Amino acid sequence: MSWHRLSLLVALGWMALLFYLSSQPYLDVPSLVPDQDKFMHFGAYGVLGALLLGSLRPTPTGYSRAQALVAAAAASLYGVSDEIHQLFVPGRDADVIDWLADTSGALLATLLLAWVSRRLGKKFLPQG
Repeated sequence: MSWHRLSLLVALGWMALLFYLSSQPYLDVPSLVPDQDKFMHFGAYGVLGALLLGSLRPTPTGYSRAQALVAAAAASLYGVSDEIHQLFVPGRDADVIDWLADTSGALLATLLLAWVSRRLGKKFLPQG
């Protein structure tokens, strides 16, 4: 199985996990810092953006900014769908700030990954 297909499969699994978690009326997570959930959204969607970028075939010099933006946009759209989904979950609600954290995490992760891939080239990119 190619790296790109594996990355897509893992991304789909990650999306399923996010859907499952957002289907829960309440998540019992100890609060360590104020607005901790925003950091969690940022990180979770950063992972999703990176996995979606990994599912694309890089250019010979690495992932392009356009590819990073496409992956971030896909993760952001999934974030919108997740917030809409939460409107129908008792105890949950949709939050634009959560979606902004989702989008910011995906955007930072994909742009950073694309930049690193261009700097390190073939040493960084998976083969296959």
